[in-house]
Amino acid sequence: MNDQLTYALITPYSLYKSRTGGIISRLLADDHLEFVGTRMFVLSDEFLDAYTKVFIHDESEPAVWEAWKNYIERSLRPSNPYGNLPRCMFMLFKGPDAVRYFKQKIVGSFTESPTGDTVRGTYGDFVRSATGEVHYIEPGVLTSGFVPRNHAQLRLFADYATKDGGVLEGKMKYEAKPETTLVMLKPDNFYKASRRPGNIIDTFSDTGLRIVGAKLFNMSLAQGQEFYGPLKDLFTKRLRFMVSKPVRSCLDEALSFGVTDDDVEAITDLFAERNATTEFNKILGYMTGISPDDVAEGEVPEPSNARCLALLYEGVNAIEKVRTALGATNPAEARPGTVRSDFGNDLMRNGAHASDSVENAMRERNIVGLASGAETEPCDVQKIIYPYLEELGMM
Repeated sequence: MNDQLTYALITPYSLYKSRTGGIISRLLADDHLEFVGTRMFVLSDEFLDAYTKVFIHDESEPAVWEAWKNYIERSLRPSNPYGNLPRCMFMLFKGPDAVRYFKQKIVGSFTESPTGDTVRGTYGDFVRSATGEVHYIEPGVLTSGFVPRNHAQLRLFADYATKDGGVLEGKMKYEAKPETTLVMLKPDNFYKASRRPGNIIDTFSDTGLRIVGAKLFNMSLAQGQEFYGPLKDLFTKRLRFMVSKPVRSCLDEALSFGVTDDDVEAITDLFAERNATTEFNKILGYMTGISPDDVAEGEVPEPSNARCLALLYEGVNAIEKVRTALGATNPAEARPGTVRSDFGNDLMRNGAHASDSVENAMRERNIVGLASGAETEPCDVQKIIYPYLEELGMM
């Protein structure tokens, strides 16, 4: 069976209550499906009018269908009665029999019996009276288990991706001037299916900040060189010890005459820049999955399978709050409970990156394509959905 595309839409209430990380943990833990794209949305009335028509199966129980329509009006509309910005996180998945499998095995259906074996069982609510009236629903996640409707819904998300989706910066009110910072989950979080990315996001939830942008991408070598470029000169100065220590050790052992500090410094001067380049290239190889040493001058290599998840967090003192939750660069020195203490392995594979200033956040956002108003069409999810639907003859 050919792979299918399906989706999860994490609901505004789930985002508002910072349940995002827990839900993502569930969605990414199953190796039957591949996570291939994500985008933030605030769904317009125009979108929701069309979505309601293709949302639920015709055979759905009338009371449940009425509750769903009420839910859409109450929770997803921009003019919702709570006055909240109804942010949603859209996530795309690919795999065999993806539509049915994702709905039945991972998202689940509403049940009136307590259960925790699906996303809805854990993060959703369904309250019905003895007479059959549905008083309250909160699904946690929206999706579709029916292939034709799933594809019609995917078409809507693609059609409205740039109008209703993207960076949601500056749309919420705060008591003081907010900041927006970039967080990037590094490639080793995605080498295999696991709860790890969601658990990292859950740790950042401790900041109380709001996610206003999301993008899954393969960092190109050019992006990596620009993103980490400032580190190269820094490495030349800060990593001199990586040359001087072995030089001292080797020369003391190999030579019968004394080696002075000036001798060691002179040799270190010769190799410090080459050492910095080597260490810099290791970072590029890790982040991009492409070794710069294997790329000929002028060659533009194909993207690798090394993926990063970039997230924008908005709120008061966002830079400081995120850096505190992230922890020290060296996982061995990071405070327990921080991202790098819990999920880091070493100085390079330390779980996640976070901007260290507002200025660097903007520089980095421009590089990874999460700057407000800087996106060009088609966007990333359109590049995935449109070819898929065209292959099915639905375009």
